[in-house]
Amino acid sequence: MKVILSSDVPNLGEEGDICTVAPGYARNFLLPKGLVMEYNARNLAVIEERRVEIEARRAERRKQAAGIKERLEAEPLVITMTSGVNGRLFGSVTGATIQEHLAKAGIDVERKRIEIPGHSIKTTGSTRVKVRLYGDQEAALTVKVEATNSREIEAEARKIEAAKAVDQALEASPVAEDPADPVQEERDPEIIAMEAAEAEAAEAEAAEAEAEAEAQVEEEAEEPLED
Repeated sequence: MKVILSSDVPNLGEEGDICTVAPGYARNFLLPKGLVMEYNARNLAVIEERRVEIEARRAERRKQAAGIKERLEAEPLVITMTSGVNGRLFGSVTGATIQEHLAKAGIDVERKRIEIPGHSIKTTGSTRVKVRLYGDQEAALTVKVEATNSREIEAEARKIEAAKAVDQALEASPVAEDPADPVQEERDPEIIAMEAAEAEAAEAEAAEAEAEAEAQVEEEAEEPLED
């Protein structure tokens, strides 16, 4: 069934366009809502009389869409979410989430025009999101998801690395010999004393490394979070 669009209709066309749609779709949805007119000579004449103003509106909408495209592609949209140490979010970033953050920045975009790969973002990092604008215009929006608890995650990771360093240092150090062990009585006392001293030095070095790591973590944790 042929119809004339009396307004812009997503996935169909712009005001003044002539489209072919399913009869049921036209009679049950498009016509009752006033989105289209039946295709006939009288309605064609009406549209042609309004052609100049229709084209003026189209030009203005394209101009507005170009401005929105420029803003969307100028810089990433930063969204903060709580996540685990592995970067997986406790929740997800959806089209509604992005729409809400864009609205706070003064950019009005319909949720259904935001297309996320995989329908949602579930980890921290940057994701390219397509935003359909007026007509065939599209914008490539970069959504950067950051962890709200990034300091805590980094501190925990550093503690783990410090603990590993201590374990490795202890494993690499020679074991102090027990002077009371009869098997060791045949060994040179000077060698036994030297190995004991090396073991003590390794333990002291490991303890110092652990203390420095913990001090650094505490110092960073006390720094105020940047907005």
